[in-house]
Amino acid sequence: MAFDFDTPTDRLKTDSIRWDIAHSKEVLPLWVADMDFKSPPCVIQALNERVQQGIYGYTHSPNQMNRMIADYLQEQYQWTIDPDWIVILPSVVSGLYTAVQQLTNKDDGVLVPNPVYHHLRLACTTANRLLQEMPLALKEGRWVLPSDQFLEIISAKTKLALFCNPQNPGSTVFTRDELKEFGNFCVQNDLWICSDEIHAGLVLAEDRKHIPLASISKEISEKTVTLMSLNKTFNFPGIGLAWAIAENPVLRNAMQVDLHRTIAPPSLLAYTATMAAMKEGEPWRKALIEYLRKNRDLIQERIGSITGLSLDKMEGSYLAWIDCTQLKNQNPYQLLLDAGLATSPGSQFGRDQFVRLNFGTQRSRVNDALDIIQKTCS
Repeated sequence: MAFDFDTPTDRLKTDSIRWDIAHSKEVLPLWVADMDFKSPPCVIQALNERVQQGIYGYTHSPNQMNRMIADYLQEQYQWTIDPDWIVILPSVVSGLYTAVQQLTNKDDGVLVPNPVYHHLRLACTTANRLLQEMPLALKEGRWVLPSDQFLEIISAKTKLALFCNPQNPGSTVFTRDELKEFGNFCVQNDLWICSDEIHAGLVLAEDRKHIPLASISKEISEKTVTLMSLNKTFNFPGIGLAWAIAENPVLRNAMQVDLHRTIAPPSLLAYTATMAAMKEGEPWRKALIEYLRKNRDLIQERIGSITGLSLDKMEGSYLAWIDCTQLKNQNPYQLLLDAGLATSPGSQFGRDQFVRLNFGTQRSRVNDALDIIQKTCS
């Protein structure tokens, strides 16, 4: 079946955070990480059928939900889990905040990569935890873990390590050896791990596959909470849901604190969309990956031709992490915004001289963005 990713979608006046806030008539907004593609037809159909029922009462997680998730993870990642290890959550972000709050005490240390998605950092600072940065190093086009510095970074206060795979914003899809080394380090130093794996279904590198950190060994699994969702892959974050996977009952119990009390459960439509994506969304996902790969290749070619800009290999997701250091401009984000392109500022992720560009959009818009970058930075 052919899927149309090229026809531009009009998201103005749809209450889109990305399109409505960025003065989009004057600025091309390629910042917040959602895509400009319609969700898969199977998801749209399932939602339409649910809406046509006309009754939207209080709901609970469908009885088959956890089994479906376990089967999906087995099929996608060859990861065997017990359905009872799963805790359904409203979002990965709420899971990050819960993990920090419940697995650490005030003034405990939390190991956080840099650069990284800003909510990993905010989950620590808002809970008054000691943020201990783990600076990733760019080696051969990949943002990799500083394994030779692990012991220097942690202290007696360190209780939890936050992780992100595929890496956001750096896009690295970590190898089995890299995951094993990091996981074993955490086990040996008695650290809990919370692994954000929301971009698992968006691996672009042909020689990589997503490997859940907790799947490496039972010892690592016993220390790990894995946060996952289909929101990003199938583009329904506005109605989506997430789940935590924890083999260790201590971790499962921690992730359920305040759930359904101050933390709202997912909506009825969130279950509908997620189950439809798991059942029938794979052909669309594969077509999406091919489209995003071509966007990635285009970006790599054109950014690579601009003096002063550089780019990593973009192994996963639809986010280009552009190094503007050589431009010698104090605020590359503002430079591009003034030129008509809204990116995410690197300061949001811990690196001021970078910008993050969302290329989960039609190729014509990617070209428009690249034209702005080339004109502004050349």
